[in-house]
Amino acid sequence: MPTTQRWLLSGRQHDLGDGFMVRRLLPQVQRRMVGPFVFFDHLGPVDCAPGRGLDVRPHPHIGLATVTYLFDGVLRHRDSLGSVQDIEPGAVNWMTAGRGIVHSERTPSTQRAAGQRVHGIQTWVALPPDAAECAPSFQHHAAAALPSWQQDGVQLRLIAGSAYGRHAPVRVFGALFDLACVAQTGAELLLPAEHAERAVYVLDGVAELDGRPIRAGELAIEIGGTPGRLRARTTLLAMLFGGAPYGTPPHLWWNFVAGERARIEQARHDWSAGRMGSVPGEHEFIPLPPS
Repeated sequence: MPTTQRWLLSGRQHDLGDGFMVRRLLPQVQRRMVGPFVFFDHLGPVDCAPGRGLDVRPHPHIGLATVTYLFDGVLRHRDSLGSVQDIEPGAVNWMTAGRGIVHSERTPSTQRAAGQRVHGIQTWVALPPDAAECAPSFQHHAAAALPSWQQDGVQLRLIAGSAYGRHAPVRVFGALFDLACVAQTGAELLLPAEHAERAVYVLDGVAELDGRPIRAGELAIEIGGTPGRLRARTTLLAMLFGGAPYGTPPHLWWNFVAGERARIEQARHDWSAGRMGSVPGEHEFIPLPPS
């Protein structure tokens, strides 16, 4: 049996503006990807006072799929396909950028007026080379449509992909899994054996993986070998994710993922020249950052 490779990473704080902080776990120098997951952000939790909200202005993507999952709060997705969708706790938004899409995420007016707590995860899945230039698309699945079950004392919800003999309704590219996990103190769970690359991110509480502690804000990664056993030392909120090895990691610059740097340069020029479309009803946009 091959030896399991392991990493334990801490996130870096980033400001989305107006005090909205995210903790970025991927990519990092030590590990750029887990399966096809090339980006992992933990938003909040942040309490928004009445009149305040999150405003991520329109911005472009290529070569990836964005996955948005909330524990608290409501965010409104709009994109250049004309999609308008509020995402609520337990539901999933999966946006396939393919050859190019533009989207925004904002607090809806009702929640902005009342104030709300916002807490969630956004990940990016790199598209395989044969799908990188596919037509852009958008999927939304309500919480009730996602597989949810108890296993070994752990409550699991399958956001995307397949794990433990269950399959989420989201159309994905290749083998992957993305699970939300709530566990009581002492509960244990083996990570999915069918996936070669596996990770655990702890949002709240303390866990251990094969006896090695994982604290809130830390990401434990294991590659190959025998799947680890996750144990909750306290009441635990965590994300489990991973999938098949991607092969050669793609290039990632700003919001663009591509196998070749020339494709990213093309996307840079297209966005600067206004050739990637716009979000209906939106007049702002995020400009291209410096090289």
